[in-house]
Amino acid sequence: MLIVRDVTVEPQLIRTCSIWRALEVVGDAPTVLVIEAIWLGTRRFDALRKRTGLLKALLSDRLKRLIANGMIEKCPSSDGGNRHEYVLTQKGRDLYWTSLMLLRWEQRWGAGRTKLRVELTHKSCGHVFEPEPACKACNQTIDATQMEWEPGPGVGMMEPVYSRRRQQRETTESAATLFDEAARIMGDRWASLIMRSIFTNINRFDDIRRDTAIATNILAERLAWLTSIGVIRQEQYVESPPRFEYRLRRKGVDYYPALLMLMMWGDKYFCSPNGPPVLLTHRNCGQRLEPQVVCSHCREPLEAHEVDFRLIEVDGAMAEEKQAMTA
Repeated sequence: MLIVRDVTVEPQLIRTCSIWRALEVVGDAPTVLVIEAIWLGTRRFDALRKRTGLLKALLSDRLKRLIANGMIEKCPSSDGGNRHEYVLTQKGRDLYWTSLMLLRWEQRWGAGRTKLRVELTHKSCGHVFEPEPACKACNQTIDATQMEWEPGPGVGMMEPVYSRRRQQRETTESAATLFDEAARIMGDRWASLIMRSIFTNINRFDDIRRDTAIATNILAERLAWLTSIGVIRQEQYVESPPRFEYRLRRKGVDYYPALLMLMMWGDKYFCSPNGPPVLLTHRNCGQRLEPQVVCSHCREPLEAHEVDFRLIEVDGAMAEEKQAMTA
């Protein structure tokens, strides 16, 4: 006779993390493209379909999710009639610095498949500029290699409950986007969580799996993908049997500001009342890091209303100048 005893299985726990919580909202490529399109001033459903290249049902679903998460609002059209348009809430607008860092990375490292380019002008100083991630204490440009981290007052453990979603790394041929490869990384929650682990010096397969609670097959596939696009590299540390660590390439190091600004956004909207789960120190000046995005020309912090942009089609056609963040 077979006797089966009740066994209580403890749920796997992972570190609390503002990036993890933020990625539950924006860690999805279609969502990133929708936010980008609204940021560029595209507000109506049909125009959003054209800008993003998303299928009607998929776009409708992502718009509903963004509304439910307090990122956008559906409002009557500004020109009257029965039509509606989608506008960013304050919570959505607060992703501005994250968007600028994605843009910076795409312009430096993207594979060149985007159909749009953008020229940013800082109205305060009148110069075309590149957004730079900077330390508020010393105003130096932030580099991932110069950062130290430690657990913060809000650190804890949580059960990793992930919402199900399909992997979508490719935009359609009709999409006219600024973010291509950047959207595929930020929009792949697993890839971003792996990058988070490696940035905190968790480099080995089993350690990354424990840190992220990613299934073994998914982790292996994402590590292979990040390696194939030149973001990370394998480094063997045991010959027999072969064992590898995963290290950042320069392309991966440069992605750090995007995750850093996403962490700031997550700290604002999702962290514990006790404070952020992670504290960062800028090794160059020895001060607790308060990151900001500054103009590369005048080094002043950037606000959306102080930045104009000009969209440039790949075929050379110019779009009209617009304010870089629409209300």
